[in-house]
Amino acid sequence: MKRALISVYDKTGIIEFVENLVQMDWEIISTGGTYRLLSENGIKVKEVDEITKFPEILDGRVKTLNPRIHGGILFQRDNEEHRRVIEELGIFPIHMVVNNLYPFEETVKKDGVTLEDAIENIDIGGPSMIRAAAKNFQDVTVVIDPVDYNQVLLELKQNGDTKPETRLELARKVFNYTAYYDALIANYFNDLCQETFPQYLTLPYKKRDQLRYGENPHQKAAFYSDYNQTEGTISGAKQLHGKELSFNNINDSNGAISIIKEFQEPAAIAVKHGNPCGAGIGNDIVEAFEKAYESDTESIFGGIIALNREVTLKLAERLSKIFLEIIIAPSFSEEALELLKEKKNIRLLQISEIMDTHYTKPMAKQVEGGMLYQERNKELLQNDMEIVTERFPEEDELDDMVFAWKIAKHISSNGVVIVKNGATLGIGLGEVNRFWAVQKAVERAGVEAKGAVLASDGFFPFKDSIEALAKAGIEAVIQPGGSVRDSEVVKEADMNQMSMVFTGMRHFRH
Repeated sequence: MKRALISVYDKTGIIEFVENLVQMDWEIISTGGTYRLLSENGIKVKEVDEITKFPEILDGRVKTLNPRIHGGILFQRDNEEHRRVIEELGIFPIHMVVNNLYPFEETVKKDGVTLEDAIENIDIGGPSMIRAAAKNFQDVTVVIDPVDYNQVLLELKQNGDTKPETRLELARKVFNYTAYYDALIANYFNDLCQETFPQYLTLPYKKRDQLRYGENPHQKAAFYSDYNQTEGTISGAKQLHGKELSFNNINDSNGAISIIKEFQEPAAIAVKHGNPCGAGIGNDIVEAFEKAYESDTESIFGGIIALNREVTLKLAERLSKIFLEIIIAPSFSEEALELLKEKKNIRLLQISEIMDTHYTKPMAKQVEGGMLYQERNKELLQNDMEIVTERFPEEDELDDMVFAWKIAKHISSNGVVIVKNGATLGIGLGEVNRFWAVQKAVERAGVEAKGAVLASDGFFPFKDSIEALAKAGIEAVIQPGGSVRDSEVVKEADMNQMSMVFTGMRHFRH
């Protein structure tokens, strides 16, 4: 007689599954709540202690951790010595294990979860059983996901057993599942102990979407979401319209969302190829958008717009006249949504908590043979800004400097941003030479650069950039400072009646 050990927390479809096993003359062994559910539904089932000859103890903490269970799972059927020992000790073979684990993930996500609740939802016996069955997949079928019930039943009915390749695939799922489960627990304890950089790093992520392709069409890709808080992130976005997101859509949207979180006032951020091409703030979201759009009316074509206020009908009418890949906002009015949905290919993403800045997980970047892991660049200014020139910035200049500094924090280094009246005019980024970045930004700003301010994500190593900025009419500069030639740079600014602020904090982004 074939035996199945059934012990599941997620009881989806389990009654129908077990009923089918019983019809095929399988003997069913079970525990706790699963045993009661099956019994109450008229299914003949044995309790585990009938097999182990030992009662459950310690409030159910110990029930399946027994040689009569693990021996029945782990013995190799084609090993003569194994068979001899099993027969000698009177251990019954177990041919199938159906188990999913205590809901540790769901428990620790709850508001106000206690340490005691978290600890009690760490499964011990379950992972041991399914790992044992997965290790012995040549002889034992292990099922952890209700989605696999139908395939297992079909093969049992057709062949009397599951196929070897099916058992291998089910075993693969087990080891991925238990690794994820253990990673959840490890990260919970790391958080408890405030350990950001443990000796052994495990990052629990769950696949959300299989993407059509990666950064380029010849690359395969998938999108994985963090197990923890996803509010205010691209993982937590609700797609209201449009085809599925691509790898680049997700990456660029994430960049836009990161920038928009810097602002409390109405703000609009236009992003193209992972970098802002325009940004604006205003008294209302329409004004903010117009400023972002006028920053670069060409590059925004086919780009992404992130907004931190509801998309109204008035704004939707404006947005509908531009070819955009994605619009991201905390909400859309019904009229705005109806109008924008007329555009077949546009994606509309709602992120209700788009201004939420609570996501603080460190950032990971893979390198060949390893991975870099660092804290997020959450701070804007470490200390008060230091005015280092003879001329102090005017109040409106200071406001623009802070705005420009927020944008500079999010562009590819070396990068500079020219701003006037709460709008970007020119962005120079991704250059190996800071002077080249300055040249690009000035060129893009054109005559509008006169009277504007500039932010630089790193210090100026030479005074040549200041000379070029003065010639273009830039009146104020915000930068980290820290160059061995700071005195020369400040002197050049003073000679041109420019004001300059040191932040003492750089914002490289590579």
